[in-house]
Amino acid sequence: MRSISAENLAALEARQLVARDFLSVWARNRDNGSLVSDHLWSDVGTRTHAVINPDSGLSVDREYHGAFSLVSISDIPLVSNLTVQTISVSLSQISDRVNALVRQYDVKQGRIEIHRGLYNPARQELVAPAEPRFVGFVDQVEITTPGEGSEGSCVLRCVSHTQELTRYNPDTRSDASQRRRLAHDAFYQDTTVVAEWEHFWGKASGPIPTTTAHTGRFGFGTFTVNI
Repeated sequence: MRSISAENLAALEARQLVARDFLSVWARNRDNGSLVSDHLWSDVGTRTHAVINPDSGLSVDREYHGAFSLVSISDIPLVSNLTVQTISVSLSQISDRVNALVRQYDVKQGRIEIHRGLYNPARQELVAPAEPRFVGFVDQVEITTPGEGSEGSCVLRCVSHTQELTRYNPDTRSDASQRRRLAHDAFYQDTTVVAEWEHFWGKASGPIPTTTAHTGRFGFGTFTVNI
């Protein structure tokens, strides 16, 4: 069961509230790679609202822009496991703000946060800071340019932050890589040459040949012996 704040619970019981969604997207500047952010909400006007930072759990104020730029958000599964969740965010294709975000900047793999808050339309404010409902990354950006008499669309396909658990480390086991992590760590210093080392046993010299016996003496399976 999901818990809500006492302020939200009291306002819900009084039937004073409507739900509002808040979208935050971080994109990269195509010229210098710096991060830029934009914030949209499912209402009209530009307003500053408090939301809960999902990383720190603290309340932060963000300026959100409306005018129906944020069209809809697909259902967000509320699960208690580590499965990767996928959602779709539909934006208004005719919004200048949306076009600047998805065309001028690089949104792919940008961080995305979705909050939901209970809004009091009579007082024009949130009863309590909006709670995070989804944190993840933009996996795909689908922009459909319409022909005459048809409709266009702008859809962000997003995956949850648990996707990071499925990534592989492209780094290799090398001395240079290990020393970047810890300068005096020499664990891998002989990795590239150890295969060419030669050991001397008695009168024999050179690499030691090996062969594999298929049956162990006491029935323990295969093992390698030196000849």
